[in-house]
Amino acid sequence: MVTESGQEAATLVPGAENFRDVGGLAARGGRTREGILYRSGNLAQLDDAGVAALGALGIRRIIDLRADEEVSYAPSRVDGLEIVTQRVPLFLGSVASFFEDDISLDEMYRRLVTDSAAGVVEVVRGIVNDQPVLVHCTVGKDRTGVTVALALAAAGVDEDAVVADYARTEGLLPQERSRRIVDMLRSLHPDAVHLEDLATRSPAPVMRTLLADLRARYGSPTDYLLAHGLGDDEVAELRRVLVLEDGHPS
Repeated sequence: MVTESGQEAATLVPGAENFRDVGGLAARGGRTREGILYRSGNLAQLDDAGVAALGALGIRRIIDLRADEEVSYAPSRVDGLEIVTQRVPLFLGSVASFFEDDISLDEMYRRLVTDSAAGVVEVVRGIVNDQPVLVHCTVGKDRTGVTVALALAAAGVDEDAVVADYARTEGLLPQERSRRIVDMLRSLHPDAVHLEDLATRSPAPVMRTLLADLRARYGSPTDYLLAHGLGDDEVAELRRVLVLEDGHPS
């Protein structure tokens, strides 16, 4: 989203990397509403201005996808805000294991939707239950990227727009941060093939592959969510809250 001042949403909450509103995406019969669903990296580096900015957005629920050790290492700075925090740790096992096993992003995402399907549904249900809502993990790339993509797809957002929103992350991560993380990880895993993809990249073909895999296995991303417990009424409500239909006042 771009505000009237031309300022990217990523700059609106100081200290929150990769922060953005997913409003304005093309959807079946309309576009996604602005000011309803936000996504970002962790909230551990918010300064006072960032905390105030987050509060000014009126967010009612934060869905934190990080594991316990990640939260302990980098606790969110949201004290004083009247926001419900919903914890939904998505990875089974440690984040470090993905680098140790040197798996591809395609494999990581397939494992996430297979092994953590109940958690993915819990995230989508959280989006349905409260808005405005912020979904975040540590960087806002993989766990956040997958769950937000599936929520958007189930709401009827065009696949090209779903993929483009996912792919934006790579360009929003500070280059200095990416270099630092890659250098640190490379010192630990010098021969890893997929290290940079896992740490810093969000290639559009990876999201297209995930969506195609869900179609092949379930029929559609929506059918995947339904197969793991989301209700038809919840899918309908997800579309109602996320999509502004053509011809309707905002």
